[in-house]
Amino acid sequence: MTRPAPAKRPSPPRAEAPAEGAWAAKMNRLRQRPRPQNKLRICDDTQLRQRVEETEQAAQRARIFAEASPDDEAAAQRAVEAEAAAEQARAELDDASDVLTFLALPRPVFEELIAEHPPTEKQAEEGAVFNPDTFPAALVSAASFDGMSREEAEELLNTWSVPDANDLWEAAWQVQQESRVELGKG
Repeated sequence: MTRPAPAKRPSPPRAEAPAEGAWAAKMNRLRQRPRPQNKLRICDDTQLRQRVEETEQAAQRARIFAEASPDDEAAAQRAVEAEAAAEQARAELDDASDVLTFLALPRPVFEELIAEHPPTEKQAEEGAVFNPDTFPAALVSAASFDGMSREEAEELLNTWSVPDANDLWEAAWQVQQESRVELGKG
């Protein structure tokens, strides 16, 4: 008994290649993309941070109420005033804060930095990819847009409270993990 030959599937339509000039322009835009960045705000004024949170919540409630009552001019005015108060509180917070900025490193630089801080044998057995005693300060320094030295990063990581030191590390680490592309979209 002979089996029929399998049906040939049609070839998918061939996409038109972009014109060379269009590709060159696209490649130029890809080369010019800014690296992702992450900011860490440091403000020791807990009352001011609390006031910002409260004014932002009040502005959100006023905005929701105004949207639910579109004919209520007084509600609309309260929403405008609440947003202005929140904006003022945010400006005061900005003035009272120090902001550290961290940039994503180019992939080869990041990989080289990891290679420069290999885990100890025990750390590797526990699944570490880098030495958690030396790599954090090196990454914080390397990713610092502000010019923080490795010694300064190490000092802050060692002298700040655990949550603050963790936030410093996370600000530098998270920006290295940020993706701004989408697979299969378009």
